[in-house]
Amino acid sequence: MSYRRESAIVGEQRRRQSLQEPPVTQQLPPQVPSTEPELSGVRNFRDVGGLSTADGRRVRYGSLFRSGHLAHATESDAAFLSTLGLHTIFDFRNAADHRLEGQDVELPGVRNVNLPLSDPADGAEFWKMVRDGNLDQLKSILADGKAAGRMSESYRRIVKERTAEHSRVLHALAEDSVPALMHCAAGKDRAGISIAVSLLAVGVEREAIEADYLKSNDPHRRYLVRRSDNSPAGMSPEVMELLSPLFDARAEYLAAAFETIDRTWGTTDRYLAEGLGLAPETRERLRDRLLDEV
Repeated sequence: MSYRRESAIVGEQRRRQSLQEPPVTQQLPPQVPSTEPELSGVRNFRDVGGLSTADGRRVRYGSLFRSGHLAHATESDAAFLSTLGLHTIFDFRNAADHRLEGQDVELPGVRNVNLPLSDPADGAEFWKMVRDGNLDQLKSILADGKAAGRMSESYRRIVKERTAEHSRVLHALAEDSVPALMHCAAGKDRAGISIAVSLLAVGVEREAIEADYLKSNDPHRRYLVRRSDNSPAGMSPEVMELLSPLFDARAEYLAAAFETIDRTWGTTDRYLAEGLGLAPETRERLRDRLLDEV
C-alpha cells in the first residue's frame, strides 16, 4: 500500500472518530432538570428555573411554573403535575374563560387561587365577534395594526389596574405558596405578565424575562384557536392572519408592560414598593423562596 493511500485511510479513520468522540477538552453543556414533558391536554407548560438575576443568582428549578389552563388535562398530565410538589395554582382566568373551557382539573393537596386579571364582561362582544364574525367585521376591529394595538393596551391596563392582584400573588409566594404554577387561558398574556412581575421582584433581567416570554410562540406551545363551526370563512388564511396578533407573544406587548412601569412609577423598585406594597423584607423572603443559594 502506498504511503499516500495509507495516510488517506488513517485520516479518514481519525475523521470518523472525531465525529463520534468529542475531544477531551470540549466542555459539555451542564445538565438541567427536565421538567417539560409532552403534556397532552395542557399547552405552554414550562419551568422558569435557570433564569439569571442581575446579581448572578438563578431562579431555582422546581419553584415556579407557567402554563395554559388545566381544564383539559388528561390523567397522565395530572399524574405528572402531581409529581411537582405544587403548593398553589394561580388561575388568572375570568368567569367567561371558565364557561368556555371549564374549571381546572383538581390536583390532590394543591391550593387553587382564582385571581381574574380581566373583567368577565370586558370585551365579551369583541371575543364573540372573533369567534363568530364575518371577514368584514373582523377587519374592522383587527386590521391595520388594530389587533396588535389592542394587545399592547391590554398589557398596559393590566399593569396599571391589577396591582392589588399582583401584590397578593407576590406576598403569597413570599409566605408559603412555592412551588407555584401560574396560568391563564393560553399561558402567555395574563400569566406572562404575572410571571414577569414575579421575576422582576427577585431581580431577573428584563432581557431574560422577554426570552422566556417569547417561548410561547413555539408551535407546540401555542393556544389552539377556536372559531365557531358556523362562522363565515371559518379558519381561512385571511382570518388567521387577522387573528394572529391576538395569539402571538410579541416583544412589543411585554415592552408595553415594562414601559408602563417606568412611565407610571419611574423605576422597577418604586413599582414594587409603592405599586405593589412590597417591603424590603418581603422581597428578601421572595428571593429566598425562588432563587438558588449564593
